[in-house]
Amino acid sequence: MTDIREIAQLGNPLLRCPAEPITDIDSPESQTIIKALQDTLASTQGVGIAAPQISVSKQIIIIASRPSTRYPQAPLMTPTVMINPSFKALSDEKEKDWEGCLSIPGIRALVPRYKNILITYTNTNGILVETCLEGFVARIFQHEFDHLEGKVYLDNVIDNRDIFSESEYFKFIASDIPKA
Repeated sequence: MTDIREIAQLGNPLLRCPAEPITDIDSPESQTIIKALQDTLASTQGVGIAAPQISVSKQIIIIASRPSTRYPQAPLMTPTVMINPSFKALSDEKEKDWEGCLSIPGIRALVPRYKNILITYTNTNGILVETCLEGFVARIFQHEFDHLEGKVYLDNVIDNRDIFSESEYFKFIASDIPKA
């Protein structure tokens, strides 16, 4: 049985609250949250989701890059559940690129993010994992991590002129793609 939850939208106060750490991965509550995140993300064209987006203030995210109409150039990866994640930048170098959010439909913005990061998280088996991420997948991680800190991607926009309606964004990127 699937457990698809409503995605909290910008303005929901829970999206602005820091999430609580998970203390027992094997608890029925934690397992229910993980299943709901997996089912909810699978029902969207998103590439990641955080527990606060399903109105649960817990430190769980899923990174699931995959090509879609929202992100046609996204690399394909196995969805990865990350519990109590953290990261550090491997350099000061940031890159601006486009982001959207399931909690802020209809809007895209250019957001600066670290290009290379070292992440640490606990997996669903209770094992501490440390790995490096780069490019688009590092961007997804930082975007979802922001949700755990009570932030949304628009908080990181440097210039309001970098915020587009999604319809204008698609026109813009279509004009930027070389024609065959």
